[in-house]
Parts: sequence; structure tokens; C-alpha cells
Amino acid sequence: MGRRIHRPGIGRLDSGTGAAHERTLPQKSQVCDHRWARDLRSAIACTSTFLGLLLLVDAAAGTFTPARVALWSGLALLLFLVLFPPRVTAGEGWLVVRTSLRTRRVRTDRLASAHTLGSASRRLVLRDSLGGRAELDPQALVANPQLWHRVGTDIRVAATQGHLRQPPAALSELSEQIDRETAWAVFEISGLTGGSDESSAR
Repeated sequence: MGRRIHRPGIGRLDSGTGAAHERTLPQKSQVCDHRWARDLRSAIACTSTFLGLLLLVDAAAGTFTPARVALWSGLALLLFLVLFPPRVTAGEGWLVVRTSLRTRRVRTDRLASAHTLGSASRRLVLRDSLGGRAELDPQALVANPQLWHRVGTDIRVAATQGHLRQPPAALSELSEQIDRETAWAVFEISGLTGGSDESSAR
């Protein structure tokens, strides 16, 4: 018999709950976007490179002065603020999005609505029944199954308590996308995709 593969707690947002919905998260107070530290390092590296190149150009041109160093440092700081990655953190009943300028918090167990903004750069906007609002990149949930499971669990609580009348299309589409990518990842781990490619090549 083949080895049984456990999937993270990801499932549909409709009423048809299965075994995946019954799985619980590890006993942790909160779940974070695991990509944040990597993205922060990339932002720091890009900013440092930008500042270094400007200072090298000044040094080579003989225009290296304290005033210009302060100017380039200010520009580098602005660039860092633009590149600073939002940090998404979720716990039981809440989700927080921290950017370089502000922090937004929403009660996911009292979620009232969810919709997406934009096309090229999509944003997921969550609102709760208390007036809280948070905006995040949907990819943060796609790339973090535990984060999505935590949010999805609270969404079902909100629906049960009547705050969310029915799963919004944005969340249903996101759930389907996560299911597809998780299934594809399972296929890759098990080697099924390689076998399919070889078969098609023949």
C-alpha cells in the first residue's frame, strides 16, 4: 500500500465540510507569512545596492559630499518604505496586516464581506461586522496553507454566527486556487507529474 499523504487543512468554504475541515492547527498562538523574512531581506539588499551605486558614482565623479550622502540616503529610505513587504499574521479570530506605515486588523470570526481589487496586482479586502478592514495580497494565503487554514476556520465561524451570510465569490475562488496548487504540489512530491510527462513524451 502507498504511503498516505496528509494535506494541510484546506477545504471548500461551502457547507460541505469534510475531514480536512476537522483538522486543527498546531498549538501556536499565531500563524505568519513564512515568506516575509525572505522578502524583507530582498528589500534591504535592493535598497543597499541602490544606495551603494549612487555613492560610488559620486565618489568616481568627485562629487562625494555630506549633503549628497544625506540626499541619497533619504531616497534609499523612501525606496525601502516602498519595497517593505506587508507582514500578514493571523490568530484565532483575527488577522493583522502590518506595513511600513500602518497596521490594519480585522476580526475574521466576524467577517462580513470579502472582495478583490485590481486585475494585474490583485488585493483581497476583508471587512468585519465591527468596521475593521484589512487589505492583503491573496498570494500570502496561497503560499501559506496554515495561514489559510486559520483564516478559513474563522470564516466558517463567521458564517455559522450569521455575520457572513454566504461565502463571497472572492473567497470561493481563492479556496479553489489553493486546492489546485496543493494538489499539484502533492503530485510533484509523489513523482506523479514526472510519470505523466514521460508518458506524454512517448
